[in-house]
Amino acid sequence: MDHSIEKTDRPPYGILAVLMIGAFIAFLNNTLLNVALPSIMADLEVDASTVQWLTTGFMLVNGILIPATAFLIEKYSVRRLFLVAMCLFTIGTLVAGIAHSFPLLLAGRMLQASGSAIMMPLLMNVMLVSFPVEKRGAAMGVFGLILMAAPAIGPTLSGWIIEHYDWRMLFHFVTPIAIIVILIGFFLLKDKKEKVNIRLDIFSLLLSSIGFGGILYGFSSAGSKGWDSPYVYGTIAVGVISLVWFILRQLKMDRPMLNFKVYKYPMFALSSSITMIVNMAMFAGMLLIPIYVQTIRGISPMDAGLMMLPGALVMAFMSPITGKLFDKFGGRILAVTGLIIMTVTTYFFSQLTDETTYTYLVILNSVRMFGMSMVMMPVSTNGLNQLPARFYPHGTAMNNTLNQVAGAIGTALLVTVMSTRTETYATEIAEDAMKNLTAQPTEAVLAEMKQQIAMKAMLEGINDAFLVATGIAAVAIVLALFIKRAKQAEDPMVKKTEEKVTTKLAEN
Repeated sequence: MDHSIEKTDRPPYGILAVLMIGAFIAFLNNTLLNVALPSIMADLEVDASTVQWLTTGFMLVNGILIPATAFLIEKYSVRRLFLVAMCLFTIGTLVAGIAHSFPLLLAGRMLQASGSAIMMPLLMNVMLVSFPVEKRGAAMGVFGLILMAAPAIGPTLSGWIIEHYDWRMLFHFVTPIAIIVILIGFFLLKDKKEKVNIRLDIFSLLLSSIGFGGILYGFSSAGSKGWDSPYVYGTIAVGVISLVWFILRQLKMDRPMLNFKVYKYPMFALSSSITMIVNMAMFAGMLLIPIYVQTIRGISPMDAGLMMLPGALVMAFMSPITGKLFDKFGGRILAVTGLIIMTVTTYFFSQLTDETTYTYLVILNSVRMFGMSMVMMPVSTNGLNQLPARFYPHGTAMNNTLNQVAGAIGTALLVTVMSTRTETYATEIAEDAMKNLTAQPTEAVLAEMKQQIAMKAMLEGINDAFLVATGIAAVAIVLALFIKRAKQAEDPMVKKTEEKVTTKLAEN
């Protein structure tokens, strides 16, 4: 990593502050969009399986680019990477803000993603090299508090903007802030990087892009095209083959683009598996809840945003507390407790009705977020703590890549469950309704019946999707039982160097 950062005893708080502001803006932009999805569906005349591409398309670009961030972090300075990332994010925000068609909006989101893909691994890596293992939990807790402020502010702010303005104002609002962050970074970030003579293996980048991109694209297309489409299983198959080829190539290289040897460390491998499973369940909830409250319940965007506020505040408040608890007790007790809470509350979300009260939804979401606050950061930090320092860029890149893949797979899977079950329920309910008719209904009555059937079917489809998410979360509980407090492993390269020095000294 950066020479100047590694050699200082005092953490580089100035650099961390600038990076956190940039990450906050990127994270805020994502949380702003969730509440806006129903409005975008109505304005641009697209369905749920299409609008999900604003989320999964973002993940697709992240999944393609994040594997290269380990190489970028090793080769370039924090300053250069940060400024490039923020410029890409800002251009994407400008494009999305002027979009009057779904393809242009999606293009803007993908440009934003190209900047965001660099931002998060960069920040995580600077934090890992800046704090010793015993203080990392508290540091990550403060980091979590700042980032969790985005979901606390985002949905409520988004709801207010959508009620009073067009959804494009969400992007217009972020643009000037992003420009200010670029200027702050340009003048305040002064770190220097010693020239590193490493080159990016283009063929590895190509295999990585086809591999992760094919898997993400295939799963994301399943919601609209169906799992039996050759388009879906064909792209997934190509993705899997390319990914296997990519992994085998990386294992043979002296300087791999993404080092899969991080999985030789058991706690990292376990933490990576748990966070992937949690992301599968979490991303889907972020998509399904706004659809339920706005489309089925008719709750205003503002109230929908306010509904998410207490949960986000709970998560933000708990973040530094969880960090300190992690330093004291380790990750297992936190992860198991949090996952049980998350699994139970996800199950209760699978029992929604058209009469579920607003207060109940607020409390249930808050408890779910409380559980989640005990899982993500402690589990990830525990896994990264076991890695030798030179593996940090690869560990953070690996985590971020696979979390994007898992989130996209989870979103696509659960949106597909929702869509297919909605169609099945709609057919069944319509058949039952027609059997009970005693006379030919008028056009007005028929139109009302269709709307009621569609809403009832969608509600049952959402419930089934949450039930599948409950099963996914339950798997993570079993894995969390095997978590042990991680200690930093000895670097094999450092050990070999020390052995050579010892041998030479003995000979002399």
